[in-house]
Formats: sequence, C-alpha cells, structure tokens
Amino acid sequence: MRIKTTSLLTSALGLVAFVLPAVQMTQIFVYGTLKKGQPNYSRMLDPANGRASFLGRASTIDKFPLVIAGQYNIPFLLNIPGKGHHVQGEVYSVDDQMLAFLDRFESIPEMYQRTLVKLKVEEWAKEGGATRSTGSAMEAFVYSTTTYKPEWVTLQSYENYDAYGDHGLEYVTREARED
Repeated sequence: MRIKTTSLLTSALGLVAFVLPAVQMTQIFVYGTLKKGQPNYSRMLDPANGRASFLGRASTIDKFPLVIAGQYNIPFLLNIPGKGHHVQGEVYSVDDQMLAFLDRFESIPEMYQRTLVKLKVEEWAKEGGATRSTGSAMEAFVYSTTTYKPEWVTLQSYENYDAYGDHGLEYVTREARED
C-alpha cells in the first residue's frame, strides 16, 4: 500500500506547488482580560498558543450580564440573554491550536462554556480578508457561563470590562493566585 504524504501539482509553466491542507479558523468574541490592553492579552499574541488575528470590535446584539466575581475578580458573561447590557468586545480569528489553548485557559466546561453569540459590528479592522460593514450582524463564539453562583445575578453588570477601571475590583492574574 502506497501512502501519499504530500500532493504535488505541476502548472502549465512547469512550476511545482505543494498543496497544503487549509487551516481551520474560528471567530472568537472576547470581552474581558483577553482584550487589547488587558492582563491576558499577551496570551493571544504568544505563537506557542497558536495564531490569533484581530478582526474588529463588536457588541452583543442581545443583552447579557457582564459581572466581576469570585475571589480573583474575574469577568464573567452570564449566559442570561435579555438581562444586563449589550457587551462590548473584540473579534479574533483563531486557528485550531489557539482555540484549544483558549478552551483550556477558560476551563471548558467547568468554568465557562463556548457558545455562539450574535454580534453587531462596531468597527472592522481586518485588511485583506472578509470585510464587514459597521452595524452589520455576525456570529462568533464566546466564553460565557451557566455555572455561576446565584448571587452573581445581583452583582453590578458592565457594558465594557476594563481590569484597570474605576470599579475598584483588581483582577488577580493566574500567576499571582494561591490555588
């Protein structure tokens, strides 16, 4: 049995090109510490985690409660559509390796669950790829939670998370936690 590991194509000019499998890219909406300027943004840039490309800014079409909770002041998007705010965040295109890293980082499925969310484009920055108009609708995956403490529903809800905001709830990085 002969196994072909690489496909070759020869063009009319006699040039040889390698046909590589297409890389699967997934769109992710981030609203918390993974956004630009936030404590975990460097994880989106680390090539050891995979590849992530910033596409633009968007907000959720449905309202959701975005709360800061737990002993480490972690931002959580509670999966309760219709309550809270139209949450603002960023959209990234990530490869399978980055998606797997994010699933581990977000403690799927215990802490967060990866679900589809409908978004309204606020600003689209992706050059050379698909363009989207301001105000247009799209879908992306988001890390939200259904596994929250009942009292979290009563916490203040935010439209836009900033770890350094005036809420006074300092985010504790994983490296600084005593687990």
